[in-house]
Amino acid sequence: METGRIIKAYAGYYYVLSFERDVVYETRLRGRFRQEDIDFYVGDRVEFSIIDEDEQTGVIEELLPRSTKLDRPAVANIDQVVLVFASQQPELNYELLDRFLLLVEAYGFEILICINKVDLVGLNEAQEALADYEDIGYRVVYTSAETEHGLNRLTEELQGRLSVLAGPSGVGKSSLLNRLSPEAEMDVGKVSQKIKQGRHTTRHVELITLDNGGLVVDTPGFTSLRIDFIAERELAYFFREMREYTGQCKFNDCLHSSEPECRVKQALEEGEIPQSRYDSYLSFLSEIKGEDNQW
Repeated sequence: METGRIIKAYAGYYYVLSFERDVVYETRLRGRFRQEDIDFYVGDRVEFSIIDEDEQTGVIEELLPRSTKLDRPAVANIDQVVLVFASQQPELNYELLDRFLLLVEAYGFEILICINKVDLVGLNEAQEALADYEDIGYRVVYTSAETEHGLNRLTEELQGRLSVLAGPSGVGKSSLLNRLSPEAEMDVGKVSQKIKQGRHTTRHVELITLDNGGLVVDTPGFTSLRIDFIAERELAYFFREMREYTGQCKFNDCLHSSEPECRVKQALEEGEIPQSRYDSYLSFLSEIKGEDNQW
């Protein structure tokens, strides 16, 4: 019996990278898994039997325990989410960054912020733009796929981890991946050839293996940015800089908007909470209440 990790799933086939042999096997599920309606995700660790060594085919026998799971995109055993935004082109949208941060905080994953295209504004300006987030305690790495600035630091942050890259379109996620793993497209081609249908226009969740042992999920990112699953009273907890103050308000049901003697608003006035972050909080609170829902 072999153990490995699912790096891609397509049309009923699961492509498993063997831990022992460093070889990708095209596998199917045992019938009992289909009968039991068990979902297998990219990133899942599995036990499988080899059917044909020459053809590199096999059958998945067992799903090993998961440490984490994300449904959209469908990925298991995630170590961190890397939120990729650009300094310019497109211009950095703080409320959108805060929305992504809120979602990942709610899912409970570690977070790394990657600010790409720093060559367009200069490193100092890029760092100033993210100073509040670093002060809050977020890890931030500054990169340029064009000049390769910061790629060594980013590689270190990805080492030995399974990371999901997410963020808006046009920020350079694909360019970063190509810099981090020039062989990625070649590897994708091999898997596509196994399916015997060549390249596909539909994008699928796929793991890219880095030389340092890191695994990166090549995916369009979160398919939904809706936050209405978060309760009104839980919202502030997912803002790191507000968390410590939420239990210190006069009223237990304080939502930190218009209530008197609110410790969160006091911290805002004292400069402990960035105004832009508080504005995002109020916008999200209104959305959760159903007053404004554009997502």
